[in-house]
Amino acid sequence: MSSGRRRAPRQRRTEQHGRGKLVAAGLAVAGVVAVAVAVWPDGGGGPSGAKVPSADRSQAVSAASPSPTRNYPLSKAPRTIPAVREHIAAHGPGWRPAPGGRVVVDSGGLADEGRLLAGELKLTYAGRTGAKAGDVELGLDKGKAGPESYTLTVGNGRVAITGPAEAGVFYGTRTLKQEVHGGGTAPEGVVHDRPAKPVRGFMLDIARKHFTAAWIEDRVRELGDLKYNQLGLHFSDDQGFRIESDTHPEIVSQQHLTKDEVRRIVALAASRHITVVPEIDSPGHLGAVIAAHPDLQLRNVSGVPVRGAVDISKPAAAKIVDDLLDEYADLFPGTDWHLGGDEYQALTVANPAASFPQLVAAARSRYGAGAGVADLTTGWLNDRAKLIHGHGRTARAWNDGFFRSSTVQADGGLQVAYWTGKEIGARQPVEYLSAGRKVVNYNDEYLYYVLGEPQTFVYPTGQRIYEQWTPLVLRGTTPVPARYDSQILGGSFAVWCDLANSQTQDQVAAGIRMPLRALTQKLWDPGTPSMSWTQFKALADRLG
Repeated sequence: MSSGRRRAPRQRRTEQHGRGKLVAAGLAVAGVVAVAVAVWPDGGGGPSGAKVPSADRSQAVSAASPSPTRNYPLSKAPRTIPAVREHIAAHGPGWRPAPGGRVVVDSGGLADEGRLLAGELKLTYAGRTGAKAGDVELGLDKGKAGPESYTLTVGNGRVAITGPAEAGVFYGTRTLKQEVHGGGTAPEGVVHDRPAKPVRGFMLDIARKHFTAAWIEDRVRELGDLKYNQLGLHFSDDQGFRIESDTHPEIVSQQHLTKDEVRRIVALAASRHITVVPEIDSPGHLGAVIAAHPDLQLRNVSGVPVRGAVDISKPAAAKIVDDLLDEYADLFPGTDWHLGGDEYQALTVANPAASFPQLVAAARSRYGAGAGVADLTTGWLNDRAKLIHGHGRTARAWNDGFFRSSTVQADGGLQVAYWTGKEIGARQPVEYLSAGRKVVNYNDEYLYYVLGEPQTFVYPTGQRIYEQWTPLVLRGTTPVPARYDSQILGGSFAVWCDLANSQTQDQVAAGIRMPLRALTQKLWDPGTPSMSWTQFKALADRLG
């Protein structure tokens, strides 16, 4: 999750000199306007859920003319995607980039954020030096609002962006970038902002369809500007294995990403405070591995092979998957890992025990006389989770990888990636939540973009997400009770390439553009948006 995000490998300095000067300068709006900054009850830098329009906060500002000859109207809240949670209005001209303007920082740890913003706004990066009129100053503070919160203050001819951690300061720079887009002006006043949900993700199926590294990098830049913080890469499936491997090169598809390309993607993502979450799905969806190792394929009692499924009674099947998990642990240094676990075909037949006696025998040998195929499958998932936990990662699995069982229970630390209620023996989301599990929302009713629209899938629209979906809507269109809100970590939009040739890369990018913007709005603030869909879309079109 965002609070544990690692940066690209390099030495980072954490000096925080000059903080007092930064904060003091930020509160001297236009030199004469005093801004009363409200403290959120939870110390979090903003109200939980409810927006506070700038007009409603006008009583917090003691207005005065900034010059003998000119009065400025009370500022209006910035228009950004996602919308800021709170803006305290003030009188003043606001700020826009101008020749001679600089970006300065109060900590060497913010150098990357400073250089990026300076390049985007065509300003000079001046490092750790004092701010002057026309400058943007980035700084770390000791706030308790969470690592992704920030305060953006426009006044006295300059901008100050502060946060408890680099991630929040980065998000403040994204807000500023949108405010001044196309020659706009950052409005006078103070923004207090933070996300409602710590997981804001986009998942891409690069196994069934090859996407170029350059295209993925473009998505990373887009996601960063929209304040997403996770990029999932599903790179192993029946149709392909798409990342270079040193331990098992025989399984890699002809079209694939090299490890150097992946490292560049991971580094770019880290510079945008995005964690890359890899997924090697098992014990199903391993057709590319089976193509090189047909002896590992699951066969029923009649000898008929099962598509995509490995025989989990064979130690060699576990070894090859574990080899790959170990190999890629260094390539993906983020805190999260997706283990898949869905659609194991041995459990979709009428009588798994009769169809696959070798799995029953293995289950009973390991777990006792009462164990069955579901127990062995749960044990497989637990073994992979243990390996990933050993690398210091948090593991998640698809909801249909969790089975009802009296013998073997799924690892308590596994997060649930809830995507569907259509699986065999479907379980309601509340079953997972009432057991205390944390859940990431991948609801296939709203958040699944499946190429070619097979089965009952239709391409999701941004409008449906914007107007109907919230993180509580895990299955279908019905929300779970609000008491489970804290267990729902956030959500992820997913692109699946079932019919890979149905769209080109560019068509995918165009098709997901508005859904991504709608989703980040609802993950940043799940309340009813202040803008209509028509207004929101117009804003998105203006911002590009």
